[in-house]
Amino acid sequence: MLKKLRRRVKTLISKSFKRRHNRPSTPTPQQQQQEEEPNLCFQSSSPEREEMSSKHQRSFTKPFLFPRTQSSVLPDPSLFFSPHLLSSPLPTNSFFQNFVLKSGDQPEYIHPYLIKSSLSSLTISYPSRFPTSAFIYQVFNADLTISVPSQSQDTRTDPPTDRHVVSSFTDLSLTLDLPPFLRFFLVRGSPFVTCSVSSPAPLSISTIHAILSASSNASLTKHTIQLNNGQTWVLYSSSPVSFTTTLSRIVSADAFSGVIRIAIVAGSDPIFETTLDRFSSCYPVSGEVFYNRPFCVEYKWEKKGWGDLLMLAHPLHLRLLAKDEGGEVKVLEGFKYRSIDGDLVGVVGDSWVLKTPPISVTWHSVGGVGEEAFEEIIAALRKDVEGLNSAPIATTSSYFYGKLIARAARLALIAEEVCFPDVIPIVRKFLKESIEPWLEGTFNGNGFLFDPKWGGLVTKQGSMDSGADFGFGVYNDHHYHLGYFLYAIAVLAKIDVAWGRKYRSQAYALMGDFMNLGKRANSNYPRLRNFDEWKLHSWAGGLTEFADGRNQESTSEAVNAYYSAALMGLSYGDTHLVALGSTLAALEMRSAQTWWHVKEGEGIYEADFSRENRVVGVLWANKRDSGLWFAPPEWKECRLGIQLLPLLPITEVLFSNVEFTRELVKWTLPALAREGVGEGWKGFVYSLQGVYDKDEALKMIRGLSGYDDGNSLTNLLWWAHSRGDGEEEEEGCGGGRHCWYKHYYH
Repeated sequence: MLKKLRRRVKTLISKSFKRRHNRPSTPTPQQQQQEEEPNLCFQSSSPEREEMSSKHQRSFTKPFLFPRTQSSVLPDPSLFFSPHLLSSPLPTNSFFQNFVLKSGDQPEYIHPYLIKSSLSSLTISYPSRFPTSAFIYQVFNADLTISVPSQSQDTRTDPPTDRHVVSSFTDLSLTLDLPPFLRFFLVRGSPFVTCSVSSPAPLSISTIHAILSASSNASLTKHTIQLNNGQTWVLYSSSPVSFTTTLSRIVSADAFSGVIRIAIVAGSDPIFETTLDRFSSCYPVSGEVFYNRPFCVEYKWEKKGWGDLLMLAHPLHLRLLAKDEGGEVKVLEGFKYRSIDGDLVGVVGDSWVLKTPPISVTWHSVGGVGEEAFEEIIAALRKDVEGLNSAPIATTSSYFYGKLIARAARLALIAEEVCFPDVIPIVRKFLKESIEPWLEGTFNGNGFLFDPKWGGLVTKQGSMDSGADFGFGVYNDHHYHLGYFLYAIAVLAKIDVAWGRKYRSQAYALMGDFMNLGKRANSNYPRLRNFDEWKLHSWAGGLTEFADGRNQESTSEAVNAYYSAALMGLSYGDTHLVALGSTLAALEMRSAQTWWHVKEGEGIYEADFSRENRVVGVLWANKRDSGLWFAPPEWKECRLGIQLLPLLPITEVLFSNVEFTRELVKWTLPALAREGVGEGWKGFVYSLQGVYDKDEALKMIRGLSGYDDGNSLTNLLWWAHSRGDGEEEEEGCGGGRHCWYKHYYH
């Protein structure tokens, strides 16, 4: 059975490399809202292909099945977004989200700078770092503030209190306007902050530090500012401009129009400033991301000026960067900026190709379960399936409900793997009765609705209470909740093809909420709601203002979302969905292994933090925290568990580094002696123990008296019995020596 499944998946993946036609794309609202399948095709930059795609999209529409709602808890996007953007879906987990929430004056980390916009000015901070053994964060200081003083005011007074405006945004960039004169091109990973001054106006640059010196070159196009905190900044102007200097401000002597570029000289070697000089004349105004083939991501920047483009790459970029493919790129090893994510290194080139090792998305364990274990697993399976009838789902929470139906779906797949199909009809009946009310809008107490203000699904409870469903109504945790629903739907569509066909539109509507790749203005959903295409992992925070930017706690639930979408692609024979889900899952896992899994000696985090922690609790854009939303740092079993659940075949890829897994379990085990530790959390610790010590893990699992609400004894036994011999595998490569489609890689 497993061999047949692998042959089937291999065929689907093979086709995804060969079939390049575009699938129906994002939703098209007309007088009555309609829903198309989200755009999941691997893109081509060919204009002819885009035109063909647009024609194909217009010919395929279906009624949108979730009714509209006017949420009472969502913020008003019209305060900060340009009017022409309001008719399109808007991002709800973006790198600039703080700029469009409340007063819009909280900073965002746009590597390598913290950027804050308020009072018609923009402030740049090259943040210092404050590390302890429990957390790390970057400190915002108003190093340089750029503004145009009011003509009717003295230049020493505060500028007027006009709001900034988001005039455009792309995958890797934001254009932020400070009316009436200033436009900032905030492109992620640029060592320069670039500003266009549209009409002649006096230019003011102030600082909270004392200015020790300010000098200009002979042509008045390069200006060097030295501050008393040890920083040196350079400002390049597209035309000559002279400045007058006070203790904490420089002001242009005459009105200026044109482009200015500002960068900190972050290295002491003279070559650092020479490098900035060399690349100061070419600036990016936007950046887009393309998925032209599985397990490949391509960055392309639109640039202006002349010469080559200099950008910065974080550590994961550097590991994945293909230096021999796409546009020519050159890594400047000595040109580095510090970052909470590790050193940012200079890369020259306006197009990058990133390749991640492939993963095998499978329904069942990669290595399989030995027949000698069938009897024990089947005994647990019988009992767990019987419990589906005796314990109907009582919760109305979209998160906990999703976990419970996904738990039941696991039982069907384990039954297949241990050759015990007798229980599958019971699971199928339970799944149908549990899922259909959510897809038909008949579930009592909750359900999915469509929010046209930002563009996406909310829950009935969440549309009235921002705290309900863990903030789902303000776009928190969408990939978590919907990932569990997709898993259950994928399994049910697999074991009941007719049911899958009947509810295909609703299934794709749920998936499209966080998996839409399209950028069409008439879409129902924004592009990749949760996935950060520069960091290469997801954010979960939604439309909530946080001083440290976006955040994510559970990487494993994010992996589950994309893995489940890929499984749904298998159920429906959708090769594009298989490829996209697999690619995003692979990137999410590589990011988790880079930034959430803490390994001593890697150099990303300080020694004190690395020594005391093996996993990050909550990872923020501008902070690393050992605590969780629901537990203090010393509850290490919760930190391990929240980076592991749900326990799935893909989990063995996420924790493919056996030595790190051993260290993580060793670090966690003492916490299990604390009074009140939940049996469910213990189960996750023992599961990882099974990666390198199957016998001990089985012994401990058999002694448990309870399980996580998304887990079961059946699932724990399946996991432990399907563990291999504990040999080290290459981190990030799905299935290790069992990976059956390495030869399809790229």
